Amino acid sequence: MMSRDGTGDAPSVIIVGGGVAGMATGCYAQMSGLRTQVFEKHVLPGGCCTAWGRDGYVFDYCISWLVGTAEGNEANQVWRELGALDGKTITNFEMFNRIVGPDGRSVTFYNDPDRLQRHLLEVSPADSRPIRRFCRDLRRFMEVDVSSFLVPRALRPEHEREAAEVKGLPATRWFRRTATTSLEDFTDSLRDPLLRRAFPNIFFQDHESFPLLPYLLNMADAHLGNAGFPEGGSLGLARSIEQRYRSLGGEMRYRTRVERILVEGGRAVGVQLRNGTRHYADHVVSACDGATTLYRMLDGAYTNPTVDRLYEDLLADPDQVYPGVASVFVGFDGAPPGDAPHSATYLLSEQDAARLPGSSQQSLAVQLRTKYWSGCAPPGKSLFHCSYFTDFASWRSLRVTNRREYRARKRQAAEFVCSFLERHHPGIGARIEVVDVATPVTNNRYTANFEGSILAWKSFGETDDLLAKLVDEDRMRLPGLRGFSMAGQWISGGGLIRAAASGRFAVQFLCEELGVPFRAWESDARQRWRPEMLGELPLLDRNLMRTEGRRTT
Repeated sequence: MMSRDGTGDAPSVIIVGGGVAGMATGCYAQMSGLRTQVFEKHVLPGGCCTAWGRDGYVFDYCISWLVGTAEGNEANQVWRELGALDGKTITNFEMFNRIVGPDGRSVTFYNDPDRLQRHLLEVSPADSRPIRRFCRDLRRFMEVDVSSFLVPRALRPEHEREAAEVKGLPATRWFRRTATTSLEDFTDSLRDPLLRRAFPNIFFQDHESFPLLPYLLNMADAHLGNAGFPEGGSLGLARSIEQRYRSLGGEMRYRTRVERILVEGGRAVGVQLRNGTRHYADHVVSACDGATTLYRMLDGAYTNPTVDRLYEDLLADPDQVYPGVASVFVGFDGAPPGDAPHSATYLLSEQDAARLPGSSQQSLAVQLRTKYWSGCAPPGKSLFHCSYFTDFASWRSLRVTNRREYRARKRQAAEFVCSFLERHHPGIGARIEVVDVATPVTNNRYTANFEGSILAWKSFGETDDLLAKLVDEDRMRLPGLRGFSMAGQWISGGGLIRAAASGRFAVQFLCEELGVPFRAWESDARQRWRPEMLGELPLLDRNLMRTEGRRTT
């Protein structure tokens, strides 16, 4: 049988978007005997899982921790099948984050529950009861594996579903309790004002809608070595998956922006690029921004109540979608301050918050990236990544209407961060060599993600059930449109492992439809990972500014 693109018998698939989800879709499709091409608008793989560089510094944009870095769980199996960790060392930390109040008091969230409990009781003996309860739950989560990243629920045999339910039965009660206890309710039970502000910032910024559950899950993973940082960071992860995809026979096409999904007789038959050229295939998978796919590439013609609720109602609700992030990278000569942790969140005074443009939570996350991976800075130098949640609209408005003021606002963020670092680490200011600033508009320009969001939908709200319907009931398809699937964070929920698993799920559904066996196996590449595997790093903004004599973008 001739494929729709006229080049062979194996079914052909076009994948829109070369992020983690798109490349994962390509890898699993290639392993299952399909022929694929990935169309990516940028010059790099990875989407939001990326980095750029200047003067030998690597500005890593995405990974702070990666679920699945330890062996023996489904997340790790996915990464091994995708070759994401091939030849790499993993850095693990004994603490998740440190929160520092405006008065200098601090709280350190150690991953070891015993050490954490001792420390928190020293900070606030009056909060003994909630502290002990939190640490007891943390110990419990170290004994269970609740991951499910290999097979979508709709394709699991009934006996496997029942077996999984039986296996998880002992943990059901406290799992449900922590999933339904909002962090706000938990912190209301605390007497110490610093602890009340510290707990919501365990994940660097306050995620607002989260219950206790995700904090316990991720800290437990971190203590078990299953939430480490892979050598090479975000772009290193993306490059490794790209290499795996190419080794399986897949084709990456960069600088190819898809404008339309071509539809004939109710079936997706290919794509039209920005330059007007058309490419045809038997199946199309969109692994890029959901709203862009639905309303620009498909003209809003294929929706159902679930899709309408997500993209017409909830997308406009700031409580349902992650905000954008402003990032300030600061590279400096010499070793880092000896007392600087790998990660700290500083709770800002009202005066400081007013000086940080667009700050929405009066806090600043400061990560010493050279403690994650020394290769992100030239030998003998160090790198900070400072970030905070911010709005998209104000940054976007300035860039559209007054580019000079947009750059001035970026400069204001850079100057605040540099002075803030000097205040907390005296002497560092004179050693700063380069400062680079990225805003939510930067992310939107290079990935087309809605309002520059890097994590898509907020978890633990109404969107969770709607996304589950899209996967388990609609099988990642749209009503009335055959030959088309969606993958990625806008259909699976945020997080890199979910993005990768969504590609695996999409191909499993496609293989069932085509009547071909789904196949997957681990990469057998054993080559030691090297920094040059990152390839050439682009400059995201060639417009250099000056900040007290330093080069700043």
